[in-house]
Amino acid sequence: MPPEMPIEMTAKIDAVLARVKDPESNLPIAQLGLVKRLRHSEKENKLYVFTNVYQHLPKCVTCAAIARTIVATIIRDLTTEFEKEFPDLAIEFV
Repeated sequence: MPPEMPIEMTAKIDAVLARVKDPESNLPIAQLGLVKRLRHSEKENKLYVFTNVYQHLPKCVTCAAIARTIVATIIRDLTTEFEKEFPDLAIEFV
């Protein structure tokens, strides 16, 4: 079992997930369940962010293109906020 994240790190992660909003609904990402889990690798100096955003894309090609744009915005905003909170870590979305 991997070691627990320090409480300070968990608090910063929670703050980012509460601060970043879905551009359509304006709800916090934390509420939408778009981030499944996070893993910190001290060895690689990296924060892995596991999402399930692509599982919810609509079947309609046009709608899916719009949804991908929204997802890209969310990923961009999450990356920006995680980089602010953790400037010494690389952020990787999985």
